[in-house]
Amino acid sequence: QVQLVESGGGSVQAGGSLRLSCAASGYTYFMAWIRQAPGKGREGVAAIDSDGRTSYADSVKGRFTISKDNTKNTLYLQMNSLKPEDTAMYYCAAGHFTIAPLSPNTYNYWGQGTQVTVSS
Repeated sequence: QVQLVESGGGSVQAGGSLRLSCAASGYTYFMAWIRQAPGKGREGVAAIDSDGRTSYADSVKGRFTISKDNTKNTLYLQMNSLKPEDTAMYYCAAGHFTIAPLSPNTYNYWGQGTQVTVSS
């Protein structure tokens, strides 16, 4: 069992930046950030594997950057040029195998989430 603990959420104005962190208690090959806005389903935002390959949702390309420190088992999400539509609960997710890194359904382990609120 892998425990995931997110931090770094908060409230910012549009155009601002936030950096999310996720500390993992163990190793998994894939890690991702998944978000869920009020009244909507979960959406894969960005994913990374242990070889450094990344995937991004079209809505965040060029604004968000996912990275991972393998020595610390910590996942990051740098979010720049934030928009009100980025407002959501952001979850860290991890798994050992997936053919669709941005699909929320393929992850076995989940954090408790951290809230990101972007005001206009």
